[in-house]
Amino acid sequence: MTVRSDTIHLPGVAFSLRVIAGAIFLLFCYYAAGVVITLLLSILIAYLLDPAVELLERLRLPRIVGAMIMVIIMIASVAGAGYMLWTRAAEFAQSWPRYALILKQGITAVDNRIQGIERGVTGLERPPQPSPPVPTLAGPGVIQMLLLRGANSLYALFLEATFVPFLVFFMLATKRDLWHGTLQLFPVAQRTQVKETLDDLREVLRGYLVGMTIVTLIVMTMSAVFFWWIGLDYPILTGLVSGLFNMVPYLGAVLAWIPPMVLALARWTTVGPFLGIAGTLLAIHIVALNLIAPGLVGRRVRLNAVAITISLLFWGWVWGAMGLILAIPITATLRVVCDHTDTWKPVGRWLSA
Repeated sequence: MTVRSDTIHLPGVAFSLRVIAGAIFLLFCYYAAGVVITLLLSILIAYLLDPAVELLERLRLPRIVGAMIMVIIMIASVAGAGYMLWTRAAEFAQSWPRYALILKQGITAVDNRIQGIERGVTGLERPPQPSPPVPTLAGPGVIQMLLLRGANSLYALFLEATFVPFLVFFMLATKRDLWHGTLQLFPVAQRTQVKETLDDLREVLRGYLVGMTIVTLIVMTMSAVFFWWIGLDYPILTGLVSGLFNMVPYLGAVLAWIPPMVLALARWTTVGPFLGIAGTLLAIHIVALNLIAPGLVGRRVRLNAVAITISLLFWGWVWGAMGLILAIPITATLRVVCDHTDTWKPVGRWLSA
């Protein structure tokens, strides 16, 4: 006897539902950026600090105490670095009018040169045009304003500064309970696959974070030493900012030029020093991202250049500066999930091709 089923299977409907679900998820990421970014940062920091907590646990220290110690060390390190940068930035803000005047003079000279070329080509006299105004920025308030804009909003900054330490502590202290509870969300038949996925994800993210931290510190140190050697003002602050810019794939090689170039205007008027700064920073970028980073990071992440570029463009558009920081970890996570899901394995192969 044949049992007739009244259920109609429509592959197109299932695909449409997946597209709608994906669109809703992306809208949630966009409009709840503060919450999502806070959660992702907490997860990444917890992965980074977990080996140290495990080491303290092997030394017979309770895990909750080890987690508290590492979170306190993290807060103290961030506060110390932030205070140092804040004081250096305040000093630079006091000197900004001098650099603003130099920039205005440079813009005026370039504009006059362009007008001279136009008159030489057309043979017509062009009435003098006023140079574009350069806003005069003075005082430490400029730096505070830029920092707040870099965090996208005051609300997002408040969430990150307030909730990240607590989330990291709870994730580290209750790691085993969270691990067990996550596995319980899936059917028994899938738990082995989920466990392998989580293990692979832990190794990928931990390797990426440790590797990129080492590479970033190397780039910052090399940049600061170079700026100190050529006698540039504020070499440490400029090295830190330029080093952070330098770690943005592709675009960072050019963005890293901006801070030292602005400061160099106060010391040199010839082209040679600027070419030297650009060439040295480009060499540091090439050495760091093409020689050092592949050995520390590339084998873990396993993403091709196209996938990295698309992820940077997309997440940078969604979250701005924080999107550029989180783009590669998010894409690496997607690659790991695809590698352990049968229907998505072709996507994983494409991401790592």
